[in-house]
Amino acid sequence: QVQLVESGGGLVQAGGSLRLSCAASGRTITSYAMGWFRQAPGKEREFVATINWSGDTTYYADSAKGRFTISRDNSKNTVYLQMYSLKPEDTALYYCAAARGLAAVTSLAGFASWGQGTQVTVSS
Repeated sequence: QVQLVESGGGLVQAGGSLRLSCAASGRTITSYAMGWFRQAPGKEREFVATINWSGDTTYYADSAKGRFTISRDNSKNTVYLQMYSLKPEDTALYYCAAARGLAAVTSLAGFASWGQGTQVTVSS
């Protein structure tokens, strides 16, 4: 099973940017599609973005389209989430996840391994 550790979260003003990283260990991420999810206090965990094993297919939640970019560097066993034009409603704990297969998927059930999360707080 792959272990995932997120980093790069923090406090940023509205309109600012952050880049989240997800470092994997234990197995190579070329065996998995990868994804980012987020969970705000009192809300359910929700899909943000996903990328297939090779990086040529991506899907985004409507809230992330045009502002967030998911990418991966398989040589570094790392996945990224670049976030621009951040809004207060983007405030949440962001989780990296490894899917059960190679294809990009958007449902929580499609992911088998999860990191501990990194906090993103956007002030107005």
